[in-house]
Amino acid sequence: MTTAQGMDARVAELLRDSKMIIVCGPGGVGKTTSAAALGVVTATHFAKRVLVLTVDPAKRLATALGLEAIGNVEVAVPLPGAQGTLTMAMIDTKTSWDDMIRRHAPDAATRDRVLGNDLYKTLTSRFVHSHDYVVTERLFDARESGNFDVVIVDTPPSRSALSVLDAPRRMQQFFGSRLIKLLTAPTQSRLLSIASRPFFIVADRILGAAFLSDIAEFFTLFRTMETPIVARARRVESLLSDPATSYLVVTSAEPVAMNEAGFLVQELRQRKHRLEAVLANRIMPHRLADGATRRAEALESSTDPTRQRLAVAEREIASIADAESHALDRIQEWGADLLLSESRGGDITDTASLLTLGEAIRRR
Repeated sequence: MTTAQGMDARVAELLRDSKMIIVCGPGGVGKTTSAAALGVVTATHFAKRVLVLTVDPAKRLATALGLEAIGNVEVAVPLPGAQGTLTMAMIDTKTSWDDMIRRHAPDAATRDRVLGNDLYKTLTSRFVHSHDYVVTERLFDARESGNFDVVIVDTPPSRSALSVLDAPRRMQQFFGSRLIKLLTAPTQSRLLSIASRPFFIVADRILGAAFLSDIAEFFTLFRTMETPIVARARRVESLLSDPATSYLVVTSAEPVAMNEAGFLVQELRQRKHRLEAVLANRIMPHRLADGATRRAEALESSTDPTRQRLAVAEREIASIADAESHALDRIQEWGADLLLSESRGGDITDTASLLTLGEAIRRR
């Protein structure tokens, strides 16, 4: 079933009714391109202000939109004739952490000491998982700012996406953990300081006094922000489970990708997130698959070598189409709506190609 714009009705419903669409899936299945295509389609056909936000470190989103670069700052993407507007951004971990510290620091002195702390600089620039919580902060800012009607989020591959989604809960748990109490013990009561002394003696020998001092200072300062950070983490966690936040899992029909996608579907449901649909990407075009066996049989009756080679090709197409059909049947057993996106030749490097790709997505 299609809408007046020629879009599939189920896809149109998803784009029209969602306030946030979180796109998840295994790596290498076209997740980033799919998120960009959905953004272009939404802005083109609906009078909505759309933000596509990526946390994918590969930075492929800029290429897909024909832009030279995308950074932490939001960039408007020209869409001539569109009913709405499209904006793109990629989360820069270091900048986002700095913004968070500036927002939650109790005073200017604490802010400057955290931003100048060597451990803080290392954590926010070198460790991959330091981005998990600030990603959710950025999503929250985008939704709560009132500047956008729809936020489409391109997440890291599979299990890294789950790490991002779990980050608000982990942040709340962190402030109540024994670890942070131990790390900040020298600034707490004398009793706590005495109890933690063996830990600091060993740590001093392994890490050195200077680095240990940076650790203690950073976590002591960070703990001064506990109340606003925990309160905000709770609000972010609520947003991720809000009925207006939809989850779309992208996969291919390849067994490895499907196994990862199936795991992701289970985990999203366990967390009680709203799984809107599964998008099977890069499926063989139906114009090739339909009738391939019949065409092969007709060609095989000929003794012409060229027609014989074409018959072999048609048999291969029929074999792939049959395998994909069985794969799609398996995906439908997961109990979610199944959307299809067919393979297309050539690279997608502009918004016109993305629009064509997005408009062709259909429900099976």
